[in-house]
Amino acid sequence: MTAGTALAVPGRPSEEDLAALAAVARTLGEVAGEIRAAGRALTAVATDPALAGSLTRSPRTGLRALTALARSLTAPAGLGYAPDGGGLGRAAWLGGVLTGRESLAVAVAVASLKLRIRLCAVRHPEFGPEGPVRRLLDAIEAGRQTRALRVLREHVREEGAERALARLAPSLTEVMAWNALMDENPFNDAAAWHIVTGTRADGDPLLGTSIGAWARWDRGPGRAEVVADEGLAARLDHGGSVSAHVRNIAALGTDGRMLVTRVAGPDGEIRHVVLLPGMAFGRPRNSTPQDLVGAVTAVGRNDTPYTRAVRKALDRTVPEGASVALIGHSLGGITAMNLAELPDVNDRWRITHVVAVGSPIDFKRPYDPRTKVVSLVNEHDVVPNLEGRSPVSVFPVPAGWLEITWVDRAHDFPQCHNAAVYAQSLDEVVPDARDRVDALLGEYRGRVEETVVLRLHDR
Repeated sequence: MTAGTALAVPGRPSEEDLAALAAVARTLGEVAGEIRAAGRALTAVATDPALAGSLTRSPRTGLRALTALARSLTAPAGLGYAPDGGGLGRAAWLGGVLTGRESLAVAVAVASLKLRIRLCAVRHPEFGPEGPVRRLLDAIEAGRQTRALRVLREHVREEGAERALARLAPSLTEVMAWNALMDENPFNDAAAWHIVTGTRADGDPLLGTSIGAWARWDRGPGRAEVVADEGLAARLDHGGSVSAHVRNIAALGTDGRMLVTRVAGPDGEIRHVVLLPGMAFGRPRNSTPQDLVGAVTAVGRNDTPYTRAVRKALDRTVPEGASVALIGHSLGGITAMNLAELPDVNDRWRITHVVAVGSPIDFKRPYDPRTKVVSLVNEHDVVPNLEGRSPVSVFPVPAGWLEITWVDRAHDFPQCHNAAVYAQSLDEVVPDARDRVDALLGEYRGRVEETVVLRLHDR
């Protein structure tokens, strides 16, 4: 289930038309993937030693077959330049990337991405023909990455890095994939293809760095200790709404603290709300699990120092079998979904809800299908793009999920990613969305029995 803040505007396509165009964009992405797969299959046949062996037994027939395969793999009337897969195929593919050879699969993939960006422009005029992002897109389309970088630098100089990033955020995923397919860097193409086909990537479409490479630096066992913090306790909002929980996450900060609240629900049953803050800005690594290395690793891995530390915190504060709602912002939202994916966590507690705020969680799935998942996203926030699915994606969320995206006045990043800004938006920009989430969390609204603050450590 999805929701947004789109309004009926004269001259704007209807929601039915937009849905039909989104379906076309999805289909184009799927077709591009099938064309790419066909190129790989033909490459496998062309490089099969059995085909080479047939040349000695039947030179004329074998040569005709090899010529037909080569034409299909390299001719503009066939698949364009499409060799890929295996040692020889990958070498030929790399040569094609470096020399700018045209591929039918890439052309169809780019058509899909361009249509997605046009759909984004309906909600975000900065992506339209007269918008400030247009020159950057024109440079990418012309295959001029140096020019594209120069245009981006001009945007940063004129508007500041914060606003330039926020302008790109609604369709940053598609823009990066488009650029990856058009540039001469062979290492980022795999991530771009995952974006085109709507599947989970294990790397980034900018440089192509794998999540596994980051994970080598993120191996701490995780540790949790209960701490007394009377100053924090005095600042907490016990209203029980989702916006109150997000305000409490903002109050926790990003120095390694988390919160567990024991609540007697309307039916008298004791349940637990767990609040998980996001990443600390600054050094790539610090003494808590809430650092940049941990954030990148958590996108593609569910067993991280943050999940291990929170698991130990739950052992200390939540009885076995208790119902738990996990609410997290940014890296905290990713970690909440990671915990919901782990069998041992679900065996020990009943994870009833996950609410992720400004988090890239779209390719994660809870272990227990009964777990209700909510994703809340400001469309100008860059962070939810990091898993490869934009907040205005043409790919739907899983059945039963509630994804709510909106556009508000916070157009600067990272300000628009701030937990306090999200709480304010829920109250002032999308109060209906807040009320829907509150209804889902109704069993967790009641008398607060105890609030426990814990400090998490990487080691």
